[in-house]
Amino acid sequence: MSVSERYDHHAKLVAHMADTLGVDLLEQMQRGELDGEDLRQMVHKCTGCTSPCDCADWLVANAAGSEVAPNYCRNAQAFELMKG
Repeated sequence: MSVSERYDHHAKLVAHMADTLGVDLLEQMQRGELDGEDLRQMVHKCTGCTSPCDCADWLVANAAGSEVAPNYCRNAQAFELMKG
């Protein structure tokens, strides 16, 4: 997987995790509570995850939604803060 493909894969994981947790990233950006650099940093953190396959499986298993991210999610705290 190329660097670009890896980044895109993790960007999709971040977006999917946000959706699963009920966090609207676009709304956060429109409110000025999240900017492009913040989002890039979240994706960068995700690329360092040691459990991306577990994450993908967790997202499928929690397709109906979840209140909290899995404990290995490097962005769990950021998502929690965005939920209010």
